[in-house]
Amino acid sequence: MSHHYTYRVMWSAEDGEHVGLCAEFPSSSWLAPTPAKALAGIRRVVRDSLSDMRSTGETPPEPMADRAYSGKFLVRLPPEVHRALAIRAAEEGVSLNRLVSARLASEA
Repeated sequence: MSHHYTYRVMWSAEDGEHVGLCAEFPSSSWLAPTPAKALAGIRRVVRDSLSDMRSTGETPPEPMADRAYSGKFLVRLPPEVHRALAIRAAEEGVSLNRLVSARLASEA
């Protein structure tokens, strides 16, 4: 099901066109003059890739939308950054987890 995959369309200043991308197929892209054509193009590329994978017995990547996420992951960072974040959290009266979650959410 190619419609479950994660698509993005953005402007490519280098190419002077919109580029369609798919997170689950990072080596694939499609350039087009409009966002709609870039999206249609990358969806076609993914559909063709899935067809090729099925015909050769390859396992296609699981769509990110269909994956379950626990909400937990481990991050390793330098001790001085850990300390600075812990101090900032204490100063703001929140847990370190809440501080980091809020910062990550603002970047997403």
